[in-house]
Amino acid sequence: MTKSPNPRHYLTVSDLASDEILFLVNRALKLKNRYKSGQPYRPAIGKVIGLLFEKPSTRTRVSFEAAMLQLGGNVTFLSSRDLQLRRGEPLKDTARVLSQYLHCLVVRTFGQDVVDELARWSDIPVINGLTDQHHPCQVLSDIMTVMEHKDEDMGALKVAWVGDGNNVAHSWIQAASRLGFALALACPEGYEPNKEILSKAQTESAAPITLTTDPKEAVESADVINADVWASMGQEQEASKRREIFAPFQINKALLAKAKTDAIVLHCLPAHRGEEISEEVLEGPNSVVWDQAENKMHLHKAVLEWAMGL
Repeated sequence: MTKSPNPRHYLTVSDLASDEILFLVNRALKLKNRYKSGQPYRPAIGKVIGLLFEKPSTRTRVSFEAAMLQLGGNVTFLSSRDLQLRRGEPLKDTARVLSQYLHCLVVRTFGQDVVDELARWSDIPVINGLTDQHHPCQVLSDIMTVMEHKDEDMGALKVAWVGDGNNVAHSWIQAASRLGFALALACPEGYEPNKEILSKAQTESAAPITLTTDPKEAVESADVINADVWASMGQEQEASKRREIFAPFQINKALLAKAKTDAIVLHCLPAHRGEEISEEVLEGPNSVVWDQAENKMHLHKAVLEWAMGL
């Protein structure tokens, strides 16, 4: 199997320049249109990707599998429970072995250090399918959804993030830095984004990236509002405490009224109705979450195509 001396990894949004982000998003939109028109496109015939997942997944797993199959390739699912990693095989050994069998590896795990180490030793592209620190593919599909529903350039929009300063928030922060749109984050005290990630992005961005504890301030005149779960995977024991702390941060009709009348609401799902978002907003006219979920598949096609040089 021919290997690239410099595989194209995608580990964080900051790995990409602004023109690369826009290329991938626009490419995903073209691939979506082609799919909707029924035109087959199979550049990945003979290619195999691996999905190495240590965390459960509905959308990320199925959308990557569907994406690769639509491109004409094959997929093998690799649970860490089934690999020698469970018995202590070093990540560098696993990476070098999988590089002999696969053309690309998508990793969904806990620590960012795991995906970084796999990429360091891999001769094939490694794509971050989610870590506790970053969710870069999710945010590109989110931006794709925004560009579908908004006529303005991304740089002219205000995006609000309401809730936990988590992995998806980190990827949004990096995207704002790259694309130069205003990003207002509202997080409870003690649940802010990583200070280093935020500070670096604020220094590099051409538009304001702000942090507040007031969700109304963040949502004021926003074009896009982001919601996510209050307790991520691995934080289940904190769920009850978090529900109390995050209660004022629910995206509901009253909070939505602070945004522009044509604001769109995003949620990367799964959603806990009545917690981070009300049923009324999730199922309402401003919600684009189902388009957002579909777009993961098309964005993943673009990322796989780009990473493997198809």
